[in-house]
Amino acid sequence: MNNELLLLWYFPSGIDIYFENVGGEMLDAVLVNMRLCGCIAVCGLIFRYNLDKPEGVHNLFCVITKRVRMEGFLVFYYYHLFPKFLEMVPPYIKEGKISYVEDLAEGLESAPAALIWLFSGRNVGKQVAVVAHE
Repeated sequence: MNNELLLLWYFPSGIDIYFENVGGEMLDAVLVNMRLCGCIAVCGLIFRYNLDKPEGVHNLFCVITKRVRMEGFLVFYYYHLFPKFLEMVPPYIKEGKISYVEDLAEGLESAPAALIWLFSGRNVGKQVAVVAHE
C-alpha cells in the first residue's frame, strides 16, 4: 500500500497539522492528504541525507489548492520554550487532542532495517525499535 493510501486510512478526514521531518515521498503523500488551510511545520528532510542529487517535491501544487501554510524552522531557536512544551503537550497526548502513529520494529535485529526505512522516508509515523518489553 502506498503512503497516500496509508495516510487516508489513518486520517480519513485529512490532516490538519503536520510536523515534517522526512520529506520525499512522505511529504508528497501528506500534501495530497492535507485539509483545507492546514499547516506544515518543516524541521527536517531526513530522506535527503543519503542522496547524491536532491529530489523535488511533486505535489507542491496542493499547497496552493488547499491553502496550506508551510514554515521552516530550526529547533535550537526554540529551546527556551521546552519547559512550556513539556507542560502542555504530554497532557494533550493523554487527552487525545494530539495523535501520532508509531511504526514498530520488533527486536534488536530489526533495528538496522528500521533505520533504513526511517532514512529513506518509507516508515509511517514515529519509527520505534522495540528491543525489549518490560
